[in-house]
Amino acid sequence: MSRQVSPTVFQEPLPAIGIRPTIDGRLGGVRESLEDQTMNLANSVAELISSNLHYPTGDPVRCVVAESCIGGVREAAACEQYFQQQNVGVSLTVTPCWCYGSETMDMDPLRPKAVFGFNGTERPGAVYLAAVLAGHTQKGIPAFGIYGRDVQSAGDTELPDDVRNKILGFAQCGLAVALMRGKAYLSMGGTSMGIAGSVVNHEFWEKWLGMRVEDIDMTEFVGRMQKGQYDAQEFESALAWVKEKCPEGEDYNTPETRRNREQLDSEWADSVKMSLIARDLMVGNPKLADQGLGEQSHGHQAIAAGFQGQRQWTDHFPNGDFLEAILNSSFDWNGKRTPYIVATENDALNAATMLFGHLLTNTAQIFADLRTYWSPDAVAAACDGYQLDGAAQDGLLHLINSGPAALDGTGQQTDAEGRPTMKPFWEITDDEVNDCLDVTTWHPSVTEYFPGGGMSTRFKTKGGMPATMTRINLVDGMGPALQIAEGSTVELPDTVHDKLDQRTNPTWPTTWFAPRLTQRGAFTSTYEVMNHWGANHCVMTAGHVGHLFITLASILRIPVYMHNVEPERVFRPSAWNLFGTDNLESADFRACQNFGPMYGRR
Repeated sequence: MSRQVSPTVFQEPLPAIGIRPTIDGRLGGVRESLEDQTMNLANSVAELISSNLHYPTGDPVRCVVAESCIGGVREAAACEQYFQQQNVGVSLTVTPCWCYGSETMDMDPLRPKAVFGFNGTERPGAVYLAAVLAGHTQKGIPAFGIYGRDVQSAGDTELPDDVRNKILGFAQCGLAVALMRGKAYLSMGGTSMGIAGSVVNHEFWEKWLGMRVEDIDMTEFVGRMQKGQYDAQEFESALAWVKEKCPEGEDYNTPETRRNREQLDSEWADSVKMSLIARDLMVGNPKLADQGLGEQSHGHQAIAAGFQGQRQWTDHFPNGDFLEAILNSSFDWNGKRTPYIVATENDALNAATMLFGHLLTNTAQIFADLRTYWSPDAVAAACDGYQLDGAAQDGLLHLINSGPAALDGTGQQTDAEGRPTMKPFWEITDDEVNDCLDVTTWHPSVTEYFPGGGMSTRFKTKGGMPATMTRINLVDGMGPALQIAEGSTVELPDTVHDKLDQRTNPTWPTTWFAPRLTQRGAFTSTYEVMNHWGANHCVMTAGHVGHLFITLASILRIPVYMHNVEPERVFRPSAWNLFGTDNLESADFRACQNFGPMYGRR
């Protein structure tokens, strides 16, 4: 596995997942007969998680098993003390038997938690599960309930697939919450062109995500560029890598507005410097301390950031397209690494959505405008009668934007079934990195859009990639709400792609996306998906992972108002059942409103 060499905000000790083996506290024969079975169950769950889940750094997720079984409040308190010492950010209680619910439960209100009650008839693990979940609900500390569909024998050490899937899904989502807590969103600049998402809402980041917002002025870039406050040696190697790996494409400017070679070379150099500076601002760089820049070397502990760019910056300096595209990718001049989440136009809500997708999958994310709905009739009219078919037969959504569509979004990486995808950096091969770079061209930005110059990416995403489109929106008086659309990317013939793509800025990367329709709600047609989208921007994550977004949103108390995930894949805390079992969308809103934001002060 490739190990990360670039600076990162993910520093040891990373939050662990704590396994709490609870047990019937009655000594004198009952407890003694269950000790081995209970601890073995805890160790099996820990092994499952550590063998399947990874931190964004590529390291296996660390599980901490309580030092003894928990039969009462004293052992619960000892477990809590141990977990605090071990930096446990998520807890999973496991048991094969009856236990004393309110005496053994995890009472930390800010730690995501689940309970697994083994389905065996010899001992009533399911009875404890129901009792302790009732206690969690009554005390306002929601927890997820995990209970296998089929009865197992007491000595069975195998975890059924339905149990495995729920454990791993909860653990991945809970870990995302723990990794965000205490980190920062770095607002690089201010509001871009009046876009509401770039009016950074501190309350959202603090109350719902447990993070802080750090703000810098764009002049920080000017100062660091002019004073050479970056690693000069890395700049030279990065610029050499760019000249070799980032081929220039056609200049779409008119002869009157084209910049000369000397100017373009200067823009390339500034774009590389800006990338180094943005990364250093986010996560710090110890090499700056060697230059006597101790304060600058610290960074802002930013797990995500946004670059204002337009227009106060781009009217005078190179745009942030290279900065955003390369930082959001899983590789650069230092090799393969964890993506840095950077939103264009400082759209902090899209940055939060990108952050969700990254932490749930450990992969790069595509940031895009949801630019256009192309109906079958409109495509046929524009492209000499060409007929959309297959996944695209009801029309297409054109995802396109100038900057931070990660180069992973080319679709040149493949999954185990040979389909295009975006993978965690440690699974990406060197050939796949080169393929992503080879199909990407870099074009002098259109001067009328970007008077200060810069380089813009162009590629088209391979078709056939299972993908999930998402967006967080803010509603006055309510807070954040999430929308989700699972579907797949579509590949059009070159002649059709070019005709449609040329209708907008041809220097930007394109993803053609077809949502999966369900004939319900917003998913009666592709047009209605576009018509119900809550903002101009969206995020695309590889894979059908809408269920993970739903689970994560429920932990954070963010309601989901639009999704096409099958009901059997939806997993929320058991308390949500008490807010309604028929119209689950409405129940989700009521539950989130009742419990309030994860870190809210009521």
